[in-house]
Amino acid sequence: MFESAELGHKITKEVWDREVPALREALLDAQYDLAAAKFPVVILVAGVDGSGKSETVNTLNEWMDPRHIQTHGLGEPTDEERERPHMWRYWRILPPKGKIGIFDGSWYTWPIIERAYGRIKTSELDQDMGRIARFEQMLIQEGALVLKFWMHLGKEAQKKRLKGLEKDPQTRWRVTPRDWKHFEMYDTFRQVAERSLRATSTGDAPWIVVEATDPRYQRLTVGKILLERLRGRLDHPATAAPTVRALPRTSIDSLNVLKALDLTRRIEKKDYDEELLTLQGKLNLLARHRNLRKHSLVLVYEGVDAAGKGGSIRRITQSLDARRYEIHPTAAPTEEERAQPYLWRFWRNLPGRGKVAIFDRSWYGRVLVERVEGFCSEADWQRAYSEINDFESQLVRSGSILLKFWLSISQEEQLRRFEERQVTPFKRFKITEEDWRNREKWPAYESAICDMLDRTSTEIAPWTLVESENKHYGRIKILRTLVQRLEEEL
Repeated sequence: MFESAELGHKITKEVWDREVPALREALLDAQYDLAAAKFPVVILVAGVDGSGKSETVNTLNEWMDPRHIQTHGLGEPTDEERERPHMWRYWRILPPKGKIGIFDGSWYTWPIIERAYGRIKTSELDQDMGRIARFEQMLIQEGALVLKFWMHLGKEAQKKRLKGLEKDPQTRWRVTPRDWKHFEMYDTFRQVAERSLRATSTGDAPWIVVEATDPRYQRLTVGKILLERLRGRLDHPATAAPTVRALPRTSIDSLNVLKALDLTRRIEKKDYDEELLTLQGKLNLLARHRNLRKHSLVLVYEGVDAAGKGGSIRRITQSLDARRYEIHPTAAPTEEERAQPYLWRFWRNLPGRGKVAIFDRSWYGRVLVERVEGFCSEADWQRAYSEINDFESQLVRSGSILLKFWLSISQEEQLRRFEERQVTPFKRFKITEEDWRNREKWPAYESAICDMLDRTSTEIAPWTLVESENKHYGRIKILRTLVQRLEEEL
């Protein structure tokens, strides 16, 4: 893959002085057009040590308006980043629509380094590359233009570059002992990098290998390719995103799992009070268990309107230290959130180790309310199932304890609770015109719920279906499930 980048291209100063002014002007025009076009540009600049990655990034910032560029030089993960899934640090800094994000060091860096040092197996590297390819495909489906540049130097050229930098007192600081160690491992790094690039060079996000022996050629090439791809996207927006194959519109086995629930299940008030205190006491002890510092706890609450999510959440938080948990009620996305990929607002709220995040409604809104109400395209909600499964897989792999609860009640019980809320002054805030409108679409929501349960109840992140016709029974079932799961994990 790298052989084509070893041809010794050079650009003379005369050519540089002639071509750069026109290129800078065209890049600025395209950058300002991007602000109106409202899609993000993600630029990855990767490559071997000493290949001029940072200098290329600096040149792009010099040539364009830095107010509309977000540049990220990423070194080793911080302690905060190590407490969360690997991709968390990148999700937080994705550029919004209309902006350019440049990554000097990216989601490829650490998997490649870990494999080169033998800290992970080849199979684990391949799994990482698969997750990265799916992540980039998601970015593209969300409208992003993704450009990936690999700056390549042959082994002798890298040695010459490092020695040249080390010889000059003004650039000596840029060469570290680790750079020389990586030079000694050149062949290993090349083998790992080539495997990684081949696995992730797709039609929608191909790797562009740039020869880095001549800095002028390197920077002019990157600038021209950026202009060509950006201008092409601006001038032909209709062909930007790849098509998504539609999935079947019915559930996998035609089973309506909601109708199989026994909503007559009840618990007597006296038994409820006793068991509630017992379970809350156990939860309090488990929440202070020393081993929870190795994990985070993520609770997802979904259910039909008035099914009792808020009441159940309160019974859990009564047992927790207020400094250790955070509740995230999910409403319609803000303007800031709409400028990012759909899952961005959930990634940014993931808890660190020893902490608890409770989502009162969640990322499942895309396959429920957004699907039924037509707030997103069919292609968007159809692909969301696999994106959500991938997201939850990364959560669990990073050490999160994830529980998902679906609270179910009958239409008749929902109507009774709606009417009660309307006549109870301190409950009026819980009922809106939207709640009444949603009742009229009960069959459509029921179909969407069954599809969601079919496609996202996985082995590592199963749904717990909660019969909440009797609120006391539902609360105890959730607490019992949570306590049992924590006892198993801790």
